[in-house]
Amino acid sequence: MRQSPNLVAFATALALTALAGTSAPAQDVFGLPPDAEQGLDGAPPNSPGIALPDSAAPQDGEDAGSARAERKGVDTDPKDPQDRDAMLAELYVHLSKAHDAAQAAPIATTIEGLWSFTESPTIGVLMNRAYKALGDDRNELALKMLDAVVELAPAYAEGWSRRAYVHYRQNDFDRAVGDLRRALALEPNHFKALDGLARILSESGQKKSALKVYEQLLRIHPYMPGAKEAADELRVEVEGQGI
Repeated sequence: MRQSPNLVAFATALALTALAGTSAPAQDVFGLPPDAEQGLDGAPPNSPGIALPDSAAPQDGEDAGSARAERKGVDTDPKDPQDRDAMLAELYVHLSKAHDAAQAAPIATTIEGLWSFTESPTIGVLMNRAYKALGDDRNELALKMLDAVVELAPAYAEGWSRRAYVHYRQNDFDRAVGDLRRALALEPNHFKALDGLARILSESGQKKSALKVYEQLLRIHPYMPGAKEAADELRVEVEGQGI
């Protein structure tokens, strides 16, 4: 696979800049803070690792991951899908080997920025409007925006993942699971999609399947908030059932 000249050095540097940070906010399904207005990368403005003033929030069509890095003086804008995939592969390795949650957090944030990256201004605008609608509790409007995203860009995993979240908010768990599986087919290491899938499976009584998904998630992101505790509880529940 072709890589840009400084790609590995860049990804390594990002991973090694993990410093001790504040604790993460309480997490809702898919790793989203409850009732938080979402930014383009799926994280709330001013969450740990972002800390942007409202005036610095991405505008319609602007990619949050690259915008955030530009303000830090780092070029994180992948020049093509191969660059993006290579960056993600490098960062997933560092995430899986993180020593603690403080080190994992900025790596995970960078990965989420790469998930949300799109070369299409149209998709960027639709995603921004979907997040704003979610923040305003306008689920139907958000769903319309995300329906358009997955129709226009069916290979964009983040569109499927975020539409799954809307379905979940509407208690449409079958559609949520379907969209999460589409997201994971495109991005198998999408730890937020795995988190959402595991939670839905657990809530619907599919404990063994939920545990397997959590175990897969923890191999990718060992410090995903709440995942280890949920997996430990499920392990006790299904012990002796031949998993």
